[in-house]
Amino acid sequence: MAKHPGFEKLVADARKNITEISPHDAAAKLKSGEAVMIDVRDKDEWEEGHIPGATHLSRGTVELDIEEKVPDPNATIICHCGGGGRSALAAESLQKMGYKNVRSMAGGFKAWKAAGLPTAT
Repeated sequence: MAKHPGFEKLVADARKNITEISPHDAAAKLKSGEAVMIDVRDKDEWEEGHIPGATHLSRGTVELDIEEKVPDPNATIICHCGGGGRSALAAESLQKMGYKNVRSMAGGFKAWKAAGLPTAT
């Protein structure tokens, strides 16, 4: 796997400013309706498989589109990506936009699948 030191540093810095949540905790919050799940992966990743009930807003457009999809700045939002890096950046960005209850799902979609949680295509 290629090393991406600049990206990895950016993600490490973002993780200092956000809260991560486990896939099982994320699943419980999504199932109860307590949280909105935002999938920040690219469209092709989404089409290969995603979390049922999640909303797709790619990392490139999440800041632009979030206020339309989730207008309440107090809503609980759980961001996830493939492995947890892009969602950490997205979570930090949403916090800077004024969202107060943002989480990033640790390990991303890979961890969700490894935990045996449901997926859709």
